[in-house]
Amino acid sequence: MVKIGGAAVNQIPFHWKNNTDNILDAIADAKRQDVKILCFPELCITGYGCEDVFLSEWLAEKAWQELLKIGDHTAGITVCLGLPVRINGITYNGVCVVSDKKILGITFKQNLANDGVHYEPRWFRPWQRGEVVDLLCGDKTIRAGDVIYEVEGIKFGFEICEDGWQKDRPGSRLLKRGVHLILNPSASHFAMGKSILREQDVVLTGAREFKCVYLFVNLLGNEAGRMIYDGDIIVAQHDKIIALNKRLSFKNYNLLACDVDFENSANTPLHEQEDSKDKNQELIQAVSLALFDYLRKSKASGYVLSLSGGADSSICAVFVAEMVKRASQELGWDKFCKIFNLEVKRINNDWRSAVGALLTCAYQGTKNSSKQTFEAAQQLAASIGATFYHWNIDEEVESYTKKLEDATGKKLNWQTDDISLQNIQARSRSPIIWLLANIKAAVLLTTSNRSEGDVGYATMDGDTSGSLAPIAALNKTFIIQWLKWAELNLAYDGLSFVNKLQPTAELRPLHNKQTDEDDLMPYSVLAEIEKHAILERKAPEQVYLDMVTNYTDKTKLKAHIKKFFKLWTANQWKRERIAPSFHLDELNVDPRTWCRFPILSSGFEEELAKLDTV
Repeated sequence: MVKIGGAAVNQIPFHWKNNTDNILDAIADAKRQDVKILCFPELCITGYGCEDVFLSEWLAEKAWQELLKIGDHTAGITVCLGLPVRINGITYNGVCVVSDKKILGITFKQNLANDGVHYEPRWFRPWQRGEVVDLLCGDKTIRAGDVIYEVEGIKFGFEICEDGWQKDRPGSRLLKRGVHLILNPSASHFAMGKSILREQDVVLTGAREFKCVYLFVNLLGNEAGRMIYDGDIIVAQHDKIIALNKRLSFKNYNLLACDVDFENSANTPLHEQEDSKDKNQELIQAVSLALFDYLRKSKASGYVLSLSGGADSSICAVFVAEMVKRASQELGWDKFCKIFNLEVKRINNDWRSAVGALLTCAYQGTKNSSKQTFEAAQQLAASIGATFYHWNIDEEVESYTKKLEDATGKKLNWQTDDISLQNIQARSRSPIIWLLANIKAAVLLTTSNRSEGDVGYATMDGDTSGSLAPIAALNKTFIIQWLKWAELNLAYDGLSFVNKLQPTAELRPLHNKQTDEDDLMPYSVLAEIEKHAILERKAPEQVYLDMVTNYTDKTKLKAHIKKFFKLWTANQWKRERIAPSFHLDELNVDPRTWCRFPILSSGFEEELAKLDTV
């Protein structure tokens, strides 16, 4: 038996003290558990999200200094550490193996992720399979490249993150070289449902096909602002998983140690993970961790939210409440309060007292706002413990409107100035909620969702105001069903008021009975068009052909598809300006992390005209 381990660490780009302290604490813990081979995630010394700083000379040099510092703490243990390495002005993504204070070598990543949220070829060059070089580091020569190692009688090699997702995996060549153990240090971003694919396609397939023990270890937490890492640590042998850790932890590191019999494969399989893989539960775990890390790493004092009583702002409020609840339960009340410099007594073992200190909400009504949305906002704030204010902005709206009317000599009315009169209400809310956020030294949350991002159904500098958009990666249909799930499973009484309401902007006079779906189309249809047009990147005609069998009114379907593409094209400039968002799903319309599209284009004129002939 040999005890091996993985350590998921919650890092910050080039925050040397944080990153090195987490690594050293995990090494000390592993030593106490008598771990012999310990693997850390990809680029753990610098953080994965350093972006263009990877192109500098100083980052790799400083990372190497930190590696040497860490190496002094490796007596009696072999540790595998991820870091960037510069060779002749080119940056490579490497893993250095340090055993008993001696550097055994560096393995470089052979396949670079270049899809979805990843742009690795911008910063790194892939290493050529089979190539090994000698690097002169100080007065020492170190083997580097496609290297394998032997420690404790165990021969091992690496697949680094993307290496394990390719059809032609390095593992197939490691098998021929006789390795017993493959380590996969990763920075594999979170998306709902992805962990199952990772388990099956990367870890189990690797262990089975390469006839080895396979250890996968991922980064943990919201490292740099947008990506969330779930901290997965998975150990498999041949065709079974033998160890899994607790995912999405709020701790600085998460260590999993596992005794492995490399001789006869007599390890006891583990049949299921500790936590649920239900998407609703998975989402709240991930967003809670993302909000927790964003708040502490930004050094802000809390969150501020314009709470309208509608689905989008309500889900943001619940997310913050769940962050407080889950983090304080896992870390302990005193440690949680110390992280955020809170002097809050826990009354009757209730975490809501901290929600009031960290989340401030305001309902900003107009004459077009209903009693029902105010009640929903008020009741939800009360049920989660948030600080709640409310005021009316009619005076500000009238002031802006009158100034323009006086200057232009034009009297605005709903027949000719509908959009303008709606937008000025949304924009009038922005200055005062920003003022509240500034006074609180807090992060202002914007409540734009992905469906709105698709079609530009949001007022720029109005309801899009904010420095963080936690739900910009979620479509409206998912948000609505999640809130119903949360009402049943998370015990917030205020959600019953929210879930009774039909989504509406409440910007037109109340007698118009404005609804989102009347303005746009049914959200379920919008989501289906989005799937075909954006995720699958299909032209309008193909979107129609894929959907038409499920619709009796073909004319209306064509109209919905035309509307979607026209609004998508016209509103790219808005998507460019949406606040930073978390990547939560397989699809994202944030042009900085997933979907790039030109601001100016033909608008699919020819393609949409062709729909009429189908």
